Order: sequence, then structure tokens, then C-alpha cells
Amino acid sequence: DGVITISRAAGTFSYPCSVMLVCAMNPCPCGYYGHPTRECTCRDGAVSKYLAKVSGPLLDRIDIHVEVPPVDFEKLSDTRKAESSAEIRKRVEAARKIQQKRLSGTSANCNAQMNSAMTREFCRATDDAMKLLQAAFDRLGLSARAYDKILRVARTIADLGGEETIQAEHIAEAIQYRSLDRKFWE
Repeated sequence: DGVITISRAAGTFSYPCSVMLVCAMNPCPCGYYGHPTRECTCRDGAVSKYLAKVSGPLLDRIDIHVEVPPVDFEKLSDTRKAESSAEIRKRVEAARKIQQKRLSGTSANCNAQMNSAMTREFCRATDDAMKLLQAAFDRLGLSARAYDKILRVARTIADLGGEETIQAEHIAEAIQYRSLDRKFWE
């Protein structure tokens, strides 16, 4: 809502707010459930009990959630030069300018702040992209909330690539960022 309300005995106060929530968790108490090389040592039922602390509806409200696998030695010791933070920053700033221009005159400043009506107006996708989204929606049993979030994330991916229209590859990448609830919270 963009507002936080605090109620105390002396009264109720509302303040404007904007939040970006970033969180992390292990897949189980020991940390090795689903690990490629180590075995989970948790007792029967411990994993389900642990994962139940985060409900499906709560997870559904998070735009992007990904599993971060352990990094192997070869990747850690790789000496090839990666894209610099300065180069990444330039791409992000360019995408933000695209979003601010697109959304000028609305209540949103970036794709993440778009409501459902804005999402339908500004997240134009190719037929192939929409077919892929429909297939994922049907197969994964995604919610209406997830549908909008995938479109907004795909819009951002397209913006980062300087693309005017959302393509199938943008939808595919955005769907990958919604996979965690299907892996552990089935």
C-alpha cells in the first residue's frame, strides 16, 4: 500500500514507506536438503516442518525467488574477467530510465510498482511469449499474482536488453525466477 500504520495506546500513526525485501534461508535445518553432493541429516518430518515456516501464499508474494547452489572449485578459481559492476550499473540505470519514461504520469516509478492494469498495458508480449507463459501457468499451477509478477519481471529483463516487446526468452527467464515454490513447497 506504500503506507505503514503503527497503532499504540496513544494513537495510530501512518507513515509513507517503500520496501524492498531481500531474504535467504536454508532448505532445511542442517542445510543440505537437495544438495548435489552432501546428504541431508535431518530427522523425518524436520524438512517439512522447517519449510512450513514459510507459507505458499507468502512465497507467492515475493517477485523473485531462486535456489542458489553451492559454488564449485572450478568457478571459484576461474581467472577470466567477468562483467564489471560499473558495466552492470550502466545497464541497470538505462533500464530504469526506460521504465521511468514509460511510467511517467502514473503512480509507479519502476516495473515492480505496476498494478495489474498497468501490467496489462505496459507488458506487451509476443504470441510465442504468451504461449510459453500459458503453458507454464497451466503446468505449474501458477496463481494470478504469479502471472503478473512473471510479466513484470519479464518486462524488466526486456528493458535490460533494450527490447521494446517481451519475447519468449524473457518469459522463460522470468519463469525460472519463480521455480522455488514448485521445488520445495509442492
